[in-house]
Amino acid sequence: MAATGDDAAAMDSISRSPGAQAAPPNATEDCRSQGDGSEDVKETPAPAVKKPTNSDGGVETAEEAVEPAEPDINELCADMFEKMSVFLQGELTATCEDYRLLENMNKLTGLKYMEMKDISINISRNLQDLNNKYASLQPYLDQINQIEEQVSALEQAAYKLDGYSKKLEARFKKLEKR
Repeated sequence: MAATGDDAAAMDSISRSPGAQAAPPNATEDCRSQGDGSEDVKETPAPAVKKPTNSDGGVETAEEAVEPAEPDINELCADMFEKMSVFLQGELTATCEDYRLLENMNKLTGLKYMEMKDISINISRNLQDLNNKYASLQPYLDQINQIEEQVSALEQAAYKLDGYSKKLEARFKKLEKR
């Protein structure tokens, strides 16, 4: 991860100074460079420490901390707002797509119900036609039932007549033998 703002300035000043290898690193720089890679927005950067290049007896001077964190905060805020905008647009798009899907499903369901209504109307008409045809055939069916009853009665009469004729034949044979 590249250093930005004060971190970059501090790293530049340390790397340019002749005793850069022997100087202990700044605690905030150490935490930032060894951290998980995320920048903490709430941290205020420590003032940059410069090693003097002249020979003032090794006296360190500190520069005044100019508020360079604002551009970082502004960039981070702009980045956050941009990402939040993308997120919200994605959420709204997904919601719109869900509503479109529901609308299409409702339309298809309405069409299916219309088809089912038409089918049920046709079935009702066909059932009514069948009932009318059955009603028109009912007298013929009644006649068939009467004929069947008469055939059964005639069959019973034929069986009785057959039985009576066998008895009569048996008597006749008896009388003939005598």
